[in-house]
Amino acid sequence: MKRRKFIQQAATGAAGITILPRHVLGGKGFIAPNDRINLGYIGAGKQMYHLLNKIGECPETVAVSASDVFKRKLDLMVDAATKNNTKNGTAHDVKGYHYYRELLEQDDLDAVVIASPDHWHAQMVIDAARAGKDIYCEKPLALTVEEGRAMVRATRKYDRVFQTGNMQRSWRDFRHAVELVRNGYIGEIKEVNVSVGEPVRQCALPEQEVPEGLDWNEWVGPSLYRPYHEELAPPDINGPWAWWRGYRNFGGGLITDWGAHMFDIVQWALDKDDSGPVKFLPPEEPAQSHGLTMVYDNDIRVNHKLWGGEKDGNAIQFIGSEGRIEVSRGFLRTFPNKELATQELKSQDERVYFSDNHYQDWIDAIKSRTRPISDVEIGHRTSSVCNVTNIAYELQRPLLWDPEKEVFTGDDDANTMVGRAYRGKWNYKNI
Repeated sequence: MKRRKFIQQAATGAAGITILPRHVLGGKGFIAPNDRINLGYIGAGKQMYHLLNKIGECPETVAVSASDVFKRKLDLMVDAATKNNTKNGTAHDVKGYHYYRELLEQDDLDAVVIASPDHWHAQMVIDAARAGKDIYCEKPLALTVEEGRAMVRATRKYDRVFQTGNMQRSWRDFRHAVELVRNGYIGEIKEVNVSVGEPVRQCALPEQEVPEGLDWNEWVGPSLYRPYHEELAPPDINGPWAWWRGYRNFGGGLITDWGAHMFDIVQWALDKDDSGPVKFLPPEEPAQSHGLTMVYDNDIRVNHKLWGGEKDGNAIQFIGSEGRIEVSRGFLRTFPNKELATQELKSQDERVYFSDNHYQDWIDAIKSRTRPISDVEIGHRTSSVCNVTNIAYELQRPLLWDPEKEVFTGDDDANTMVGRAYRGKWNYKNI
């Protein structure tokens, strides 16, 4: 057949072809096996069960593996993830791994969900990025500023899609509060009060016997070694929450726990997602919990302050020249115009990134190879605010911070606290 005749006949035949959507061939909601996103879950504590359920609701996902150094918890997570797959219509067994690096070697693994204690985040994220996996990592992103920046570099170098677990950005009330602030509905912002708990403290817990099945050396991992205590790693998944986050070398206290949520919204509202405060001013009298003020380059002051009643809990108060906005997970209040809380914005108003499902937003970003609502740089900048706040409380002196260079100005001692020493075989700087 001559070339011209072939092209004419091919064109005629193509005109009669109907391209059917995939769901017509496989039924409503059908997703081809090659479109599935295979997930590995690193860490088997209480928070991971929440993530397993929420991310498992995304129809494109399937759990294929889990890892934890506590065998009892790993076995429970493997069982829960396998059942979750079945519940969501995907019969797929879940493999359990003692060590997360073994999990990362899975050929069929696309992405990982990391909900380990904070002191493990940097090493796990960098290893996952190097292994070519996309990443969801719980907040706070990093235990130190240097770790956070290393995680950003690794994510960019290996071109990974990264979502930080600052899920309040995907909640309506917080987004609406941010858009009201950005569009001047309460005038010029003068001051912000953030009500969250206390800074990190030293760990002086007594030594206890290590539970059977827990590899304590691997749990401590890159942090400076200390003996086991059940408050750090409770043996019963149905018992109290672990509180490793309250102690230095493992977490950052309530400053990084709830602060990673609330200071994150402040950063968003002030349009400082690529920057941060330039001054950190601890209270003149030594304080164990509150009184620090951070100042941005536009002179807006953000106070770590218990401003509401006990019923208000962790919350933010934006104070403008023409009004006030108060927001938490339980309320959105506006003064003096109370209608602002429910009012639709004007068509010409500035809008921020819209997400009403933090987990689906990550999955959609994986499919489109774009950056989700809480990209690694955003997560790093927020955790940096929390980390520097803890340093200021510990040193009890004013600190000048350069958010571009990510160093303290004129304070060599403070700059030694921007990173931390790693123990033994671990090295997060090997990107």
